[in-house]
Amino acid sequence: MDLESLQARATAIAELYDRHNVAVGRGAWSTTDLALGFVGDVGDLAKLVMAVDGRRDIADARERLGHELADCLWSVLVLADRYGVDLVTEFNQMTDGIEHHLT
Repeated sequence: MDLESLQARATAIAELYDRHNVAVGRGAWSTTDLALGFVGDVGDLAKLVMAVDGRRDIADARERLGHELADCLWSVLVLADRYGVDLVTEFNQMTDGIEHHLT
């Protein structure tokens, strides 16, 4: 699946979350809510990485790692969509800059 397809799927799921949250009286998530959720997911990811690397004890850490990475990716894709950020262009510019700096 290419990035455009991943982003379309991520935003479709975000819309489902928004509809669900509105239906149960919580309201749709703002970009701030999404960013805070992302921070929580990154924290969960860090704990799993520590467990996989033998620094913490978490059952099934290796099996849960992929899911948490996907959670983080989902947040990045949705935030990029909401802010109109072209991730392919930004990624290429960022890595080109690093490559130029390091060579």
